[in-house]
Amino acid sequence: MDNRNFLIDAQWNTIHYPEKPTGFGILIIGDERHFVDEGKCFWTQNEGKLAIINHFKKTGYTTFSSNLYGRNWGSEEAVELAQRLYHQVIRSEILNNKIHIVAEGMGALVALKLMEKMKGQLRSVVLLNPILSLKGHIEQEKEYKFFYKKLMRELIAAHQTDQETLETEIQNTPLEVNLELGVPIKIIHVMSGGKSYNQSKQMQEMLSNTEINPIYIVPEKKQQLSQMMIRFFSKYEKDL
Repeated sequence: MDNRNFLIDAQWNTIHYPEKPTGFGILIIGDERHFVDEGKCFWTQNEGKLAIINHFKKTGYTTFSSNLYGRNWGSEEAVELAQRLYHQVIRSEILNNKIHIVAEGMGALVALKLMEKMKGQLRSVVLLNPILSLKGHIEQEKEYKFFYKKLMRELIAAHQTDQETLETEIQNTPLEVNLELGVPIKIIHVMSGGKSYNQSKQMQEMLSNTEINPIYIVPEKKQQLSQMMIRFFSKYEKDL
């Protein structure tokens, strides 16, 4: 069996199986375009992402992912579902109970909360072009009125609140993000376009007081992503 799709709380989830499993698992948390449905998911429909999954499988990793309520923007509901998925996969598959996480874009908001809630269950975390701060992301999107309005509608739906309450909560949230959570982190940022450059500048400011040094690559080097991640994962697989 190559993969299996199943439901948790009316959300589709998928597992991709390697031919020769090593016993290590990777939870993939996608960005705002991510989806999982009954028969497919974004990471298998996108050529570049499928190449990453295939490389993971070839190396022996079991990968799993969830729809996580679509554009969840780090909602507590999505975080809780990710934890439920982890526990179900660990119960049903022959895997080491300490997993890796790959989170892209918006998915980093869920990953950071999981790092706080799942200490001792995470082996390492890779963040691809991450949104580290919802507050910082909103400040950037204000420059683009259409995208800002769309973002606010998504945030209101994801966090199940009204705009006034949401804006007040975000305003009272510090821009800085705590990444000293006891889990090894690697940040990879693919430089593509002016918006990506602005995101990288903001990220550098957020990481200025940490020991994390992001890796910046050009789009032409994206095919090297899986190798970079696997090398990073392997550093933290010696202690079972």
